[in-house]
Amino acid sequence: MTVRTTAVLASTAAIVALAGCGGGSAPPAGEKPLPPVNPQAASLREGFSTMERLADTAKHEGSLTVIGLPHDWVNYGHVIAAFTDRYGIKVTELEPDAGSQREIDAAVRAAKSRDAATTPDVFDLSLDVAVANAAMFAPYRVRTWQDIPDELKDHQAAWYAGYGGYMSIGYDPRKVPAPATFADLLKPGYTVALPGSPLQTASAFNGVMAASLLKGSAEAERGVRFFASLKEAGNLITTAKPVKPPTAVVDWDYLNAERASREGEGWKVTIPRDAALTSYYVQAINKRAAHPAAARLWQEFLFSDEGQNLFLAGFARPARLEALQMRGTVDREAEAKLPQAPPGRPAQLTIPQTDAAKTYLRRAWPKQIG
Repeated sequence: MTVRTTAVLASTAAIVALAGCGGGSAPPAGEKPLPPVNPQAASLREGFSTMERLADTAKHEGSLTVIGLPHDWVNYGHVIAAFTDRYGIKVTELEPDAGSQREIDAAVRAAKSRDAATTPDVFDLSLDVAVANAAMFAPYRVRTWQDIPDELKDHQAAWYAGYGGYMSIGYDPRKVPAPATFADLLKPGYTVALPGSPLQTASAFNGVMAASLLKGSAEAERGVRFFASLKEAGNLITTAKPVKPPTAVVDWDYLNAERASREGEGWKVTIPRDAALTSYYVQAINKRAAHPAAARLWQEFLFSDEGQNLFLAGFARPARLEALQMRGTVDREAEAKLPQAPPGRPAQLTIPQTDAAKTYLRRAWPKQIG
């Protein structure tokens, strides 16, 4: 997977040549000259020596291309704006509403057509999609690599988690009482929606799996059975455009919390005490990135204190949250606004569990739910 466009090769060669000539500035007298930059390097130290040289190289590339980053998803609108303001690099946004698999499919199409303009430089993916496509990614260890928990990163640095959250229930407190458990959604008055089909979207899939939790164990069959009961009770909305808006939505807590921040008393969010399911989205660099230095600068920004706190301001739980707390660099005001999580360790699906559950849902969901 080493095919690159002629324009991309020429651009990278020019950057390396420029850096080899000192990047426009000579080292102070008596100091050893820095080595040429390598935009394809697997770490800042190996490829650029300093953040200043990385930023300068990225600026010479001129832009960064992202995909699948809605502005109202974990504060990405402000993340993109802050990156541009700090480094003066234009961010081209492809298909903001693209799901994880669609991001990969778009990159594959761009590679086949050798179209640098539609080639994503970076990805934001669900864990299962990232693991399945790890061969497409360029390894790169950010400076804060050690702060990322081991279970949230590929040890070859092909991908690593940037943020995550809990599956939650958002509800309209003017119409229904606060649900303490998923079972409460079977009571009269609730009209429940998922954020799409669990066969197509990670959030809806995890909603089904969260509802299936029993003593910390998730089982797809149990989740389908629960939503079939909701449908039988007349409490499940199965149409894309319902006559009346739902009184409850099963979705990530950061999305329900973002809605609550806009609607005030008209929307609340709770994480069921008996069904705490968490998941993380991971970041990766495209091996065929047309702007490899800008892609690496983007990763450094996302995993800096500033970038992680911007995710926190979007109600997501940054992967480096514990490190931020220990060092006193966490945004306390943003942290206080997170939905309260139940005590204890949350459930987190493994890749084999996810694969098996998706296989079952593809077979059972259309028959029992439609």
